[in-house]
Amino acid sequence: MSVARAIAVVAALGAPGCGSAPGCGPHEAIVDRVIDGDTIVAGGATVRYLLVDAPEITDGHDDCYGASAARFNADLVLGKTVELDDDAVCEDRFGRRLAYVTAGGRDVNRLLIERGYACVLHIPPDGDARADDFAAAEAAARSERLGLWGACDPVPCR
Repeated sequence: MSVARAIAVVAALGAPGCGSAPGCGPHEAIVDRVIDGDTIVAGGATVRYLLVDAPEITDGHDDCYGASAARFNADLVLGKTVELDDDAVCEDRFGRRLAYVTAGGRDVNRLLIERGYACVLHIPPDGDARADDFAAAEAAARSERLGLWGACDPVPCR
């Protein structure tokens, strides 16, 4: 790739470590589609939830509690305007935007963890500031056997 092309790409997409900078994408978007329990399409962009690993239902997978996680996610966000808050890295290796998602004042990422629809997935540097809080929410859900913690053996996101 030429230097001019690389500069144009960075200008259009934002630098990889953009944090909350506007280069990561819009701060608000309407959710067009729910792909699964931890991935949505909002404003035309695929968004992967930070610190969340829900059971898989795509690419031929049908993990225990995956359909439930996708339904819960859809109930929270589908067709709604959501806030997208970035962290240290704008995109993952698949080109999906990485963000915390808030819908109607509710922290969707944390709700998925605390209700037992997903496990914590911490890939530093993203999530460093919130990883302990999410781990505590997961531990509480696990001890109360909420969601996948009571329904799945083995738990699919471990």
